[in-house]
Amino acid sequence: MSVQQNLVHIRSIWVARAIDRMARQAGVRLDFQDQLNQFYDLLIQAEENSDATRLDPLLHDWSTSLTQSDLHVGPLNVVPVLNNLLTLTYEIAREMLDAKEAMELLCAVLPTFTYALDKAALFEMKTRVTYISNELAAAQLKLERLDRNKSKFIAVAAHELKTPLTLIEGYSAMVREMVKAEHGDSIDTLLNGIHTGVKRLQTIVDDMIDVSLIDNNMLTLNFQPLWLYQIFNRLDHTMKEPIKARSQRLTIHDFPGSGEMIFGDQERLYQAFRNILNNAIKYTPDGGAITVDGRTLPGFIEVTFADTGIGISPENQSLIFEKFEQVGTASLHSSSMIKFKGGGPGLGLSITRGIIEAHGGMIWVESPGHDEKSCPGSVFHVLLPIHTEPLDPKLIWLLGIEKRQTHKGN
Repeated sequence: MSVQQNLVHIRSIWVARAIDRMARQAGVRLDFQDQLNQFYDLLIQAEENSDATRLDPLLHDWSTSLTQSDLHVGPLNVVPVLNNLLTLTYEIAREMLDAKEAMELLCAVLPTFTYALDKAALFEMKTRVTYISNELAAAQLKLERLDRNKSKFIAVAAHELKTPLTLIEGYSAMVREMVKAEHGDSIDTLLNGIHTGVKRLQTIVDDMIDVSLIDNNMLTLNFQPLWLYQIFNRLDHTMKEPIKARSQRLTIHDFPGSGEMIFGDQERLYQAFRNILNNAIKYTPDGGAITVDGRTLPGFIEVTFADTGIGISPENQSLIFEKFEQVGTASLHSSSMIKFKGGGPGLGLSITRGIIEAHGGMIWVESPGHDEKSCPGSVFHVLLPIHTEPLDPKLIWLLGIEKRQTHKGN
């Protein structure tokens, strides 16, 4: 008999045994008998016409009808079925046909099964890629929603805290004036402690508000003529006390560009530079050195903040600019502003990046790595565009938005 005749001859046994074998496997649908008959019809047609593509519609249906559970598990589902059917064809041919006919039948159907295996794998892989892409898109939407909710919470919490803190500060100041004359320095010491705590809380609340403004693209800048050396002189004065407390040395060099007039928000740039210096003080051991320097580049001024601190590992050099990120062991956390490795809410460098990018600039850090014994140090780079005339703040802020979106995409 011909190959086609032999295929018809073994059909009933093939279908019955295929149903029995497939039924033992989990996930086989009840309508699989009809699909097996359809597959066998197409197999015969493929042999008659030497055209394996006749199987494409059925293979496509099998591959794209996978359930969510099938797709979530991962391994291919259709390919093992086709392998089982090929093995079954080999077994039945050996049982029901003589050796020559069995060999001819297997040689005839093997290319068709090979084609079917390749095609099914391709269809199923495309289905899985689509499924994974949809899952990733859904996860991205959830993360974006969580980030928005977190920003809203920060904004609401900060504003809710600011009012009672203002009241506490005001009333403590009035109490100090009222009782100082009667009780002398003893009560003044206690009130100073309250005042210090309130100021610390106000700093945290202000940082929370700034983060909320940056996240929601609402940070406004007051662009005015400025000279960077004015900011550096102010920083040199402001940082004297913490530098002295840590027995460190702060050196601020004059460099080309520090005396050049540019346009920017002086208060916000002072805030950004102060945050960088605070970070350098905290992560530089007692007796270390911090150096501020810079240079001019075509269209930009680069300011560098170098320290002899414990350094930053490569995997953390981008994370430190994300809000609430903390480097180090959480159990050793300290809220001190200047204590060695003292922590905080993890907002300073995030705010700094937002301010720099709102000016149309960039900030990044370079460090050989983290080592508390050798102290390889870190260098923070701030790149500010040179603007010699007022610019539309909205235009510069759009540049900052693009940079933040790039950071999130990475």
